[in-house]
Amino acid sequence: MIWAGFIFGLVGSFHCVGMCGPIAMSLPFVGSTGWRYYAGRLLYNSGRIVTYASLGSIAGAFGESLQLAGLQQTVSIISGVLILLLLVIPAMFKGKSAGFPGSGFLMTWVRRKLGYYFQKNSLGALFMVGLLNGLLPCGFVYIALAGAISAPGIGGAMLYMALFGLGTFPLMFLVSLSGKLISLKMRSLFNRSVPYVGMVLAILFIVRGLGLGIPYLSPEVVKTETHKTEMSCCTKPGVAKAE
Repeated sequence: MIWAGFIFGLVGSFHCVGMCGPIAMSLPFVGSTGWRYYAGRLLYNSGRIVTYASLGSIAGAFGESLQLAGLQQTVSIISGVLILLLLVIPAMFKGKSAGFPGSGFLMTWVRRKLGYYFQKNSLGALFMVGLLNGLLPCGFVYIALAGAISAPGIGGAMLYMALFGLGTFPLMFLVSLSGKLISLKMRSLFNRSVPYVGMVLAILFIVRGLGLGIPYLSPEVVKTETHKTEMSCCTKPGVAKAE
């Protein structure tokens, strides 16, 4: 299901345009023409991807702890349920104070640092802007992280989130060059589609965790045989096995 990260990022990248587009379009010019201008936009988006992958390591560590506890199938179901909750809870509290505890402090810190690096006329500063941009509270990113929990290990979760970031890359790179390429109507249309894509992903994760025996989609989990059973297969036919 690692590929789901890229698809979700690609389809939902219009949400990124609505939320982070203003930052991308107001990036400082490090050389208005030539390679430095394009390199700066590439570094900004690379910074976002690095942050997403780093956050993926946290989701992967959580998922790995569940797998070590013998909850391999349950991990996928948990991912699906978390995605559904992240879709439902913001709708329930629409118009009220949103975000997790402490998000106000994080927002203040990130905005202060963003203001600092926006004043720096260097390629490194643009990379830092991307890193910080990836830390901004965003329900879209939280949904991706919920999916990353079911990835195989910490490395798999980091890859899942890196692919998620790569999915958002093409559109965000274009927006960083010229925000006028995408109309407000088109942004609104794809923004409304994000919850539906999230619901599809949630259902896929839950079905996968149920182990229904559907090839590729929901493969049946094969239980490991006990040591005694494994040993019995090595006994020659007709020879009684000592108890």
